[in-house]
Amino acid sequence: MGIIIDENTRAIVQGITGTQGRFHTKLMLEYGTKIVAGVTPGKGGTQVHGIPVYDTVEEAQEKHSANASIIFVPAPFAAEAALEALENGIKTLVIITEHIPIKDSIEVMNYAKQVNATIIGPNTPGIITPGKSKLGIMPAHIFKSGNIGMVSRSGTLTYEIAASLTKKNLGQSTCLGLGGDPITGLNFIDALKMFENDPQTKAVVLIGEIGGNLEELTAEFIVKEKYPKPVVAFIAGRSAPPGKRMGHAGAIVMGKAGTAESKIEALRKAGVKVAEKPNDVAKLLSV
Repeated sequence: MGIIIDENTRAIVQGITGTQGRFHTKLMLEYGTKIVAGVTPGKGGTQVHGIPVYDTVEEAQEKHSANASIIFVPAPFAAEAALEALENGIKTLVIITEHIPIKDSIEVMNYAKQVNATIIGPNTPGIITPGKSKLGIMPAHIFKSGNIGMVSRSGTLTYEIAASLTKKNLGQSTCLGLGGDPITGLNFIDALKMFENDPQTKAVVLIGEIGGNLEELTAEFIVKEKYPKPVVAFIAGRSAPPGKRMGHAGAIVMGKAGTAESKIEALRKAGVKVAEKPNDVAKLLSV
């Protein structure tokens, strides 16, 4: 089974009738993801790509008992959509929406903890278990089934590195984007724990970026837990000027912590091989 999603995952799409929801639902269906229902308030009774649409998650759940949801709902209403999914028994939630107000995100993460649900995002490209299921917006053709787990803070870099791994015939077990908003659900340490317990995953690629101290904390975890699987990392933003906000809301450097140097140094001390360029990741995995 995939670590979070697999071929048996039954998903609903919240915001399915919007442009993004409609477009990506088609691509996920084409990939083989089992999308059982869509939810858009006021659009109940219609269909999108043959998928029935309901006004509420509760109605969708009564008919289809899904266990996952992907959210394409505009930022002001995204937290409400997430809470509605969690209240109706959804255990895996992928929040694509970006720039959700921080207090909303905190409320959603706290509730998810209480009900023991997994949240990926917000502001994430989602998750893919190649060959089985995809809940997200990543281009599926660049991924290939295999035994490398990937976890990333950067969407585009995930694609670039996954494509170079696939080219070198290094397939992936599961690839997920943590999301670029300041508050996210899963973090690197959560993902490493999941990959540790996943027999298909033999090595892990960690794609970090400047800002925050996630990577430094992850390095501490790898040392403390004597992490048993090889980890290769790439840190984006080496040439970024300090104090500047780069792309993601989470990517801002404060003093020494959060710089690319401090992250690379911490990871190397923890025995992680750190690639100089995205394309070097595949080489380091083969060594």
